[in-house]
Amino acid sequence: MYGFRALRASASPHLPTLIGASAVLLWSPVLGMLRTITEIFGAVGGAALVFTAAAVFSALILGVPRPSQLPRRYLLIGGALFIGTEISLSLSIGMAHHRGQALELVMINYLWPCLTVLLTVLTRMQRGNWLLLPATVLCLLGVVLVITGEGAWSPAMLLANLRSNPLAYALALAASCMWATYSVVTKRIGGSRNAVPLFMVATAVVLWLKYALGDAPPLHLHWGGLAQVAVFGLLTATAYSCWNHGLQHGNVTSMAIFSYFAPVLSVLWSSVWLSLQPGMGFAQGVACVTAGSLLCWWATRARPLPPPAPPAAHTV
Repeated sequence: MYGFRALRASASPHLPTLIGASAVLLWSPVLGMLRTITEIFGAVGGAALVFTAAAVFSALILGVPRPSQLPRRYLLIGGALFIGTEISLSLSIGMAHHRGQALELVMINYLWPCLTVLLTVLTRMQRGNWLLLPATVLCLLGVVLVITGEGAWSPAMLLANLRSNPLAYALALAASCMWATYSVVTKRIGGSRNAVPLFMVATAVVLWLKYALGDAPPLHLHWGGLAQVAVFGLLTATAYSCWNHGLQHGNVTSMAIFSYFAPVLSVLWSSVWLSLQPGMGFAQGVACVTAGSLLCWWATRARPLPPPAPPAAHTV
């Protein structure tokens, strides 16, 4: 925590935004790694392990704030969105029928940059223009191309692929929507304290409860898997700490600009890690999502909305 404070005090006002944007680089390898961890420990057990590790590293990096130090609305609303995002995303990837489908779910999750920009406009945190509509359509088209694969696209093919694992696809979409909402909520009501360690602990607790109450297979000792858990935990804790710092002290829209390239970076890392070779249809989908997100940025290049004017003084 001291490091963030010292940097904020001594560096340029753009530094919090750059710190937040660096989370995109740290997030890129973790989703592919999450798939191999869940292959070893199971969807629920693997997710519980990685978020336990992330909670430990978050506490070491930032310390654990007391709930009384945080705005109550943010603790409840932001915490619910954070926990919901992480559980939905980790379970969706763990539930994928194969590694290729896991890569599709990663791409669905990366609708969140476009959705974040849309929400900043709808909540009047940022101006936008009519280009937001085609940008959103382009992002959705990219996801459709990713899901339908290499064959000629048709509604029947899309529906068949979704029906093959509807819960996993629904969870990935829900995760992208919740993370976009979390980003806006954190900016508006998050205050100045970083609540990521608390949220990580709560996520781990919920996942362990689900593991204990469900019928997940028992965990077993796997040194390679535990090493991946440790790396995942360190990367995830650092990334979320940086992102939250940027949301609270930087420019959300500028951070979204950096995140527009997250699908490409994540797919590249995940493809190498999972030994996959995405075909042309997948590449076209990635290009559409990235282009749509960039178009969102183009549509919001105007200055943010000015703060409301103070009320006029009353005269006697």
